[in-house]
This record gives sequence, structure tokens and C-alpha cells, in this order.
Amino acid sequence: MIAHLGRLLTRASDHELRKAGITASQLPVLVALKDGERRTQSDLARIAGVEQPSMAQLLGRMEREGLVRREPSIDDRRSSLISLTDAALQRLAPGRDALRAVDTKARSGFTEADLRLFHSFIARMANNIAAD
Repeated sequence: MIAHLGRLLTRASDHELRKAGITASQLPVLVALKDGERRTQSDLARIAGVEQPSMAQLLGRMEREGLVRREPSIDDRRSSLISLTDAALQRLAPGRDALRAVDTKARSGFTEADLRLFHSFIARMANNIAAD
């Protein structure tokens, strides 16, 4: 049931995010850079929990879409610093609104007590899995 719920939430989130011009795979990059941060590709890969080649492909697509820019690193000539463009920054608020809409829909019909209990069960399950 949890895997099924995860797929449904992912599908709904992807659908809503597309309306804002964002994909779910872009979220870790957008969040990591939202406050004007500049980070290396390896930092972003670590933050997103993906391998370097996957992050390189994602950043390449985001650069072609005009969402990120690369600047040479002063500290290391072999790497670049990635930052968000104004176009990406303009998509952040609609993206947050899209995710809130999915969250609101998913939580409809539940009391605050229901949600606290649900969150405690999910946290316990996650801790059980992480313990291995």
C-alpha cells in the first residue's frame, strides 16, 4: 500500500509540477539553489542522492531549458558552479503551490490527530527500514 501511495503521489505531483514548468527530478536542484546558492555538480549529486552521470544529464537538460547556468569555479578550474537563472526562480512559487495542492488533496478528510498518527507510523516504518 505504501509503494502504491508513493506512486500515486509521484504521479499527481509530476502532473501538477508540469503545469509550473518543473519536473520532480529538478526539485532537489531547485531547492538546493533557491536562495542564490552556487554549488558544484558533485554537491548537487550528493544532495539529490544520485550518481554524477545522472546529475550531469539533468543539469544539461536544465541548462538547455534556461533554468541553470554554469560559471567557472575560482577554486577549482576543473569544475563549474551551478546557479539558478531568473526563469527558474520564477517557477519556484508556482512549483510550491503545485505541491501544496497535491498535499491538500491527499490530506483531505483527515483530522490533525489522524495526520499526526499517520506521520508517526510512517516515521517508525522508515526507521525500521533504515536500521538495516
